[in-house]
Amino acid sequence: MSQALIMDDPDAPMGVFTHWVLFNIPPGLTSLRENLPKAGSIPAVGMQGTNDFGRQGYGGPCPPGGRPHHYRFIIHALDTTLGLAPGSSKEELVEAMAGHTLAMGQLVGTYER
Repeated sequence: MSQALIMDDPDAPMGVFTHWVLFNIPPGLTSLRENLPKAGSIPAVGMQGTNDFGRQGYGGPCPPGGRPHHYRFIIHALDTTLGLAPGSSKEELVEAMAGHTLAMGQLVGTYER
């Protein structure tokens, strides 16, 4: 069993922009500390995929000026630990999760400059 987290911005000008991909999160982990390393694998936390900035780890909100953007944090409870490598994309994660999601939740925040 594990958890997976995807953070994205559906309001990005070029389409949905992925800010964070985190998977193989231990099922008992209930919070994340600030300033996680940009490493592919973080002991006791999970593995980070590649975001749409082309980097591993969290990439914070940076919308163009104007209207607020919505930022979705989507968490999946899975019935397995995924066999993905660090640096995997959101698309690879979604494909690997197919048929393994037990439950999911979503938190949406807004941000504008």
